[in-house]
Amino acid sequence: MAKYDKADLERRMKGAVDALRHDLSGLRTGRANTALLDPITVEIYGSRMPLNQVATVSAPEPRLLSVQVWDKSSIGPVEKAIRSAGLGLNPINDGNTLRLPIPDLTEERRKELAKLASQYAEKARIAIRNVRRDGMEALKADEAKKEISEDERKRAETEVQKLTDEIIKAADEAASEKEKEILGK
Repeated sequence: MAKYDKADLERRMKGAVDALRHDLSGLRTGRANTALLDPITVEIYGSRMPLNQVATVSAPEPRLLSVQVWDKSSIGPVEKAIRSAGLGLNPINDGNTLRLPIPDLTEERRKELAKLASQYAEKARIAIRNVRRDGMEALKADEAKKEISEDERKRAETEVQKLTDEIIKAADEAASEKEKEILGK
């Protein structure tokens, strides 16, 4: 069991918030942005690979993304991955590239994207709570090994909980900000 390390817990929790912010940056509000496709992974060569490792994504126009697949035999799996990503994009396959017109956001689509933002936030909260659990287990193990006293463990557990609450609050704020942006409020 790892020894309790508050700095490591904080780094891991903040990493979860950074990952959330990255995921949220992919939820765009009607404008073409290459980050929109960042979360997509493609089933290719017998494994799952991030889209940016099999294709070049660019935004030649404000309402259009272009995906240039490096290996022409991979265009089918890439198109399938984009369609099934839940982003509401319908790729147009012209043989060499996939063009993705960015549709105007309907009210229904805005609600779907806001829901997706809250799902991302929940994933981040779960990750943060898992880090908290690791920290609590490390503290109990340190106490069992007589490296710290019961009072020190309780004091540290309070610190870990306080840190967890702060980081979860930051994640919730990031998600709520994005939901407001998506819903246009």
